[in-house]
Amino acid sequence: MAILVCPLSQVPAVIATRAPSHVVSLLDPHSAFPDAPDRRHLKVGVHDITEDLQGWIAPGRTHLADILDFIGTWEREAPILIHCYAGISRSTATAFITACVHNPGIDEEAIAWTLRRASTVAWPNRRMVALADAELGRGGRMVAAIDAIGAGRSWEEAGENTPFEIPSLFEAIARA
Repeated sequence: MAILVCPLSQVPAVIATRAPSHVVSLLDPHSAFPDAPDRRHLKVGVHDITEDLQGWIAPGRTHLADILDFIGTWEREAPILIHCYAGISRSTATAFITACVHNPGIDEEAIAWTLRRASTVAWPNRRMVALADAELGRGGRMVAAIDAIGAGRSWEEAGENTPFEIPSLFEAIARA
């Protein structure tokens, strides 16, 4: 089953066409979260930043714990939809984390390159990836994989990403 990624503006269309069982919304804390009727829906109020800034809410361990708990309940019988405002940073980090969680024996760089091939715009939030890397005991491999694919495009430059997907299961790409 697929891990779907899109910007906020495309959530209703992706829900209508792909019927995900789970939705992860990563938006600024004061944003209005979309409706996702008849779906399991995790709403994470966090700013798209990679360092602590006064007056902002940076991704933290509690946010990551909520994400890991939620994606752990996804049984891959239907797609999971992950979105943020632009579909570029918080959502692509969470999609990468989701793929890593569901593929513990697969090389993280192979997953990251699959993400890059699916979206040249993707620029996963490095703080979120680093928190997941530490929590999952990946020894820095998740961060190194995201560094290897390089930066995508910022939302200021891209506006927003187009919907894309990556597989939830990877085969025969074992960690070296």
